[in-house]
Amino acid sequence: MKVSLVQMNSQDSKAANLETAARLINEAVENESPDLIVLPEYYAFLGEGRDNIYANGETFPDGDGYRLMSGLAAQHKVTIHAGSVVEQDGNKYYNTTIVFGPDGGELAKYRKIHLFDVDTPGGTIYRESDTISRGEDVVTYQVGDTKVGCAICYDVRFPELFRKLRDEGAEVIVLPAAFTLMTGKDHWEVLARARAIETQTYFLAVGQTMSHAEGRKWCWGHSMVIDPWGHIVAQCSDGVGTTSSKLDLGYVTKVRGDVPVARHHVL
Repeated sequence: MKVSLVQMNSQDSKAANLETAARLINEAVENESPDLIVLPEYYAFLGEGRDNIYANGETFPDGDGYRLMSGLAAQHKVTIHAGSVVEQDGNKYYNTTIVFGPDGGELAKYRKIHLFDVDTPGGTIYRESDTISRGEDVVTYQVGDTKVGCAICYDVRFPELFRKLRDEGAEVIVLPAAFTLMTGKDHWEVLARARAIETQTYFLAVGQTMSHAEGRKWCWGHSMVIDPWGHIVAQCSDGVGTTSSKLDLGYVTKVRGDVPVARHHVL
């Protein structure tokens, strides 16, 4: 199984962000021929203000991002894990991942469970719950014979979600993110590698990078593929771009056989 991670610097122009996402997906397909492509959190719009955020949200399946990603998945016959967008469902809004199969159909929908309400060490205040409602469901899907688990950004700090994904059979876990610079420089790699080691899965951590909101907020980037032993096997450079890696699913089986932690849980 081959994967390509798409690292973006999304801004407050949804049209421009979608154009960039499509270009990077097309380049990844041409250069790497992956089975699975992953975009970052809020790939279609990363701006400020409740009204602005809601105005650039989507209803499914008629949203611009939804239709674009469905079409690209069908065109290239590839699975696209479309980061996340703001989903409107009635009078509620969610931070939602949609996964599209090689036929363009919807494979999975995951609504972010843990919302980012934090005063960062740099002094910037984030209140995701001011605009976004909390999801409830643990979600997996299939890419061929491989089961993939879903999470988003702040979820990475809550290992119980990842244990549940592992218990449901996930061999790969995908984490689209817009991890902040101040927390990311200290915690991004440590947390992602820990989740890979704990779950003995390939862990795909895909981030936004550089500044947005006219320089008021910064994201850490450093999108990476981590193997079940906790090693980083591919990583994006600073800036917008992609990285790719082949996943040896037999290595998941080997690691789980060598250190069978799933059989040793007490609590």
